[in-house]
Amino acid sequence: MVQKYQSPVRVYKYPFELIMAAYERRFPTCPLIPMFVGSDTVNEFKSEDGAIHVIERRCKLDVDAPRLLKKIAGVDYVYFVQKNSLNSRERTLHIEAHNETFSNRVIINEHCCYTVHPENEDWTCFEQSASLDIKSFFGFESTVEKIAMKQYTSNIKKGKEIIEYYLRQLEEEGITFVPRWTPPSITPCSETPLSSCKKQAASMAVVIPDAALKEGLSGDALSSPSAPEPVVGTPDDKLDADYIKRYLGDLTPLQESCLIRLRQWLQETHKGKIPKDEHILRFLRARDFNIDKAREIMCQSLTWRKQHQVDYILETWTPPQVLQDYYAGGWHHHDKDGRPLYVLRLGQMDTKGLVRALGEEALLRYVLSINEEGLRRCEENTKVFGRPISSWTCLVDLEGLNMRHLWRPGVKALLRIIEVVEANYPETLGRLLILRAPRVFPVLWTLVSPFIDDNTRRKFLIYAGNDYQGPGGLLDYIDKEIIPDFLSGECMCEVPEGGLVPKSLYRTAEELENEDLKLWTETIYQSASVFKGAPHEILIQIVDASSVITWDFDVCKGDIVFNIYHSKRSPQPAKKDSLGAHSITSPGGNNVQLIDKVWQLGRDYSMVESPLICKEGESVQGSHVTRWPGFYILQWKFHSMPACAASSLPRVDDVLASLQVSSHKCKVMYYTEVIGSEDFRCGRSPHSRCCGRWSLLSLSFSLSLCLRWRFC
Repeated sequence: MVQKYQSPVRVYKYPFELIMAAYERRFPTCPLIPMFVGSDTVNEFKSEDGAIHVIERRCKLDVDAPRLLKKIAGVDYVYFVQKNSLNSRERTLHIEAHNETFSNRVIINEHCCYTVHPENEDWTCFEQSASLDIKSFFGFESTVEKIAMKQYTSNIKKGKEIIEYYLRQLEEEGITFVPRWTPPSITPCSETPLSSCKKQAASMAVVIPDAALKEGLSGDALSSPSAPEPVVGTPDDKLDADYIKRYLGDLTPLQESCLIRLRQWLQETHKGKIPKDEHILRFLRARDFNIDKAREIMCQSLTWRKQHQVDYILETWTPPQVLQDYYAGGWHHHDKDGRPLYVLRLGQMDTKGLVRALGEEALLRYVLSINEEGLRRCEENTKVFGRPISSWTCLVDLEGLNMRHLWRPGVKALLRIIEVVEANYPETLGRLLILRAPRVFPVLWTLVSPFIDDNTRRKFLIYAGNDYQGPGGLLDYIDKEIIPDFLSGECMCEVPEGGLVPKSLYRTAEELENEDLKLWTETIYQSASVFKGAPHEILIQIVDASSVITWDFDVCKGDIVFNIYHSKRSPQPAKKDSLGAHSITSPGGNNVQLIDKVWQLGRDYSMVESPLICKEGESVQGSHVTRWPGFYILQWKFHSMPACAASSLPRVDDVLASLQVSSHKCKVMYYTEVIGSEDFRCGRSPHSRCCGRWSLLSLSFSLSLCLRWRFC
């Protein structure tokens, strides 16, 4: 398997030329990198005007590997070839490196780039990417991979320290400024040998005044005294190392790489509506930074949020009065770590009464609104406390819990809530404090614990009786001033006390079932299954030419091909028997075929857009301006990987790709609408993997199809 690494953008608050002067001091050897034994220049080129300087070096490394492994491999040192391309005119340095030793067994490629900061020309940006592919290594492939990644991670951490070390060295020598390159007609420096040019640049350096040193001015202040500091934030397509540390926390280089790579993938497939970086990070942490696993559960969650309009639940859904009066839970200040604190008096809550009065779906929706409010509060606390806060603390008081809380429908609703929250809000619970657990608690714990993730379970702290008042209790996690009054604290807690729900508010089983069905199916999206040889098709009739057909669909499983056809005559209605060629029913969604097998492309119907191949997890939005009245057919078709043209045998990649979709089945979730051309104001291409602004989408759901996704 190929290991990949992508660094965040590292910013040096020094001009590019000064950074280059510091960088060159790493050669021919660097004492700060013990494994870097030395380097020899193999090739060198310099343009006549001195703007381009390309130098190729052969670097000798003493890799920290077991002596036995070195003996088996028959080498003591590893050699790399590094090619540096400096463009002084554009102020860029591109570094390409690859291994020379064991290149037929191990393939290592690295690319680094120094550029000028886009918002401050006196600052320098650094980016780095690399890949490691071990084909074979005497049966020690996994060992070599671990050693290589350990060495590489260690060198990444040292990279910034080394540059800063040589910058301080230059400063001690009185060099705080190196002039920019200018054409030969202005500066005769380029006509002199390279060594003379370096001496002249050093002689032109600005020496730090003694008064400035006494004032305690740093190199940062002296390098750009008048340049405004850019606001720290997340660029559209890159992440800054300082931003990550400020808003996301201390991550290892490989964790940073996983975050950046998953974010880039989301930008390519879900442009305009990807989650915030802290939410992406939660899914990565939930899967121990396995990108493939995190991507899978995140795509499922994004589709779920979109289908059920979860992003707008705080703005569009008002909890029933019964919940406001009898749900014994609410937000209450924050814990000692700055996490928002949610208090739940579960023992005082009439779970049976709430389920009988509201139904399972209303309770679930209320819990989702609590989680959405928690995400919002985490974001606010991150700004208030000046450090990353991505989770909250939950305090659960079980005083009053008894067997009536173990009512079967109530436990079923609880398990459903846990399942949904675990799947869509991973790593949002920082700590769970369970207080005054009664004797019946082990029974409840036995029922629910199998549905709770192991990482989440480790965050539980359980106290029986008044144990929470002793050492290791509440005071270790919550300030004394905010401990609720019902827990012998000094703070008046505004969380509702709960109580029994009046039976007059109970609803019949039929009413609850209808209400649950209404809440669950309250969506504009439809689901469909796509099988190999059985595409899903929908028919749209256009009366007025120049109308606009818009669509928004997510590929939930497998890869599909999206097509749009036009026909002057209507297809035959689908057969009603499920075994017929026109209709296939399945538990995961409907499947309808409209184009008759006897129809011929070009005679009975025509293709009006080029086919669009869509990969699993992609979200696709687009539009088509109709040229003729008639019948338009939108088709989602199973995508089969083409066989290799040079051979009659299937490729390994083709076979593996075909196995990814069980039973050759794909799933899509889609929404379409036809609007008048005069109401459509969108300048994008017909097919688009970005979310555009549609003027006449259904009013109550148009927010979900605009750029302003609340997670962005």
